[in-house]
Amino acid sequence: MPEHVDLNSPTVSCDCLAHAYGNAADHPNRVRRYPSGMRDAECTAVRPSLPVPAWFQGRGGRPEGYCHRQLSDAIRCLVAGGISWRAMPADFPVRARTYAFFRRRRGHGLIAEFHDRRRGTVREREGREAEPTGGGDHRRAVGAGRRDDAGASRGYDGGKKVPGRKRHIVTDLLGLLLTIVVTAANIGDRGAAAGLLMRLRRLRHDITLVWADGGCTGSLVGRCRDRLAPTLEIVKHTDGMAAFVVLPRRWVAERMFAWLMNSRRPARDCAALPATSETMIRWSMVTRMSRCPGRPRSA
Repeated sequence: MPEHVDLNSPTVSCDCLAHAYGNAADHPNRVRRYPSGMRDAECTAVRPSLPVPAWFQGRGGRPEGYCHRQLSDAIRCLVAGGISWRAMPADFPVRARTYAFFRRRRGHGLIAEFHDRRRGTVREREGREAEPTGGGDHRRAVGAGRRDDAGASRGYDGGKKVPGRKRHIVTDLLGLLLTIVVTAANIGDRGAAAGLLMRLRRLRHDITLVWADGGCTGSLVGRCRDRLAPTLEIVKHTDGMAAFVVLPRRWVAERMFAWLMNSRRPARDCAALPATSETMIRWSMVTRMSRCPGRPRSA
């Protein structure tokens, strides 16, 4: 990240790049009244993990014209409160600019980069390597709101009796998100798991072992071993388990789904695009990891 410079405005509320190099219209009188907003200490910790913009590296573009902290607080308010874009509070930047900020980071993978850097920081604070070598695979169907433009990205899960989409995730041993794929709810577990493991292999070369449930049995185990490199180990109930038993490794992924339910936007899939749903989940996990100095037990 760039070194500290003299800011353009004599009275500023933040030291983001938009204030330092751009034409950000500062609002020093704005009161941070929402619990989802970044605290000063949190902003200081998060700032080194932010992606460096292209214009700062001499790759074209122009300096930002809006405060990144206010734009990030607006998106975090939307994710935590479960509100729609049109219901954005008026004291944040205008809705069009906030959504453009969100869409640009979604399309260019900047939120995924930001999320991965924060995850590495949390892992190092826990005394682990920044990049994990093992992960757990799990999935869960979630109900969807009424959207006429969702098209084939939604379906009906006959097993769970849930219409909507299904989230397929891989987490590390701390329960932090490694990768996610959002599909229609009627997509089978094995078919979606194959695409999830391919994405995991492309993005995380260090992963050598993945724990999964009984829905990933069959030819997927051999295919994963022969073509995708990570070893797929199945963790499932045995015949002697008559009551509820906490299964090894699988409870970590279940806990991550519980963390997501603390944010109202991921509790129900209201997005038109699966990529938007994945981005909302990453924003929720970024908020949780940024709020906690170590393992994100509570937000």
